[in-house]
Amino acid sequence: MMRGTEYVISESPFIVRRVVRWSDCDPAGVVYTGRFTDYLLGAVSLFNEYLAAGARSLGEAHGVDTPCRGLSLSFEGTLWPRDEIDIRCAVGDIRQRSYDLACTATRPDGTPVFHARFSPICVRRDARVGTDIPASLRAVLSAHATRPSPQGSFS
Repeated sequence: MMRGTEYVISESPFIVRRVVRWSDCDPAGVVYTGRFTDYLLGAVSLFNEYLAAGARSLGEAHGVDTPCRGLSLSFEGTLWPRDEIDIRCAVGDIRQRSYDLACTATRPDGTPVFHARFSPICVRRDARVGTDIPASLRAVLSAHATRPSPQGSFS
């Protein structure tokens, strides 16, 4: 049987499972730091597809583009070949023109691996200038928003 290395295991809450490949690791078998960003971007992409509800892209469904304005990642643990991580994604803060996608990666047993924040900004499609989040997009984001816990992770 063939298995993918990245797939959605839950839509509510939204969770992506990622399996570490040997090619993600250095010769000692530790995942390269840069691969964590790839894991995050893969999960964010799948979450955006889910939020877009069948449209080609989340921003396009609401008449805007949503490039990345910022990204932060805090490491909590190391990964080795064939390790599995579950990346939970939710909408964090929603501002006037930008919003946060809050992601927490854990091993299946709940051990933390990383916490991340991906922050898109809305730009007009006809001119590369910032614009307010459209009301329709704000409604979708609000429906999937969560609040940070005191420890800084998201629930």
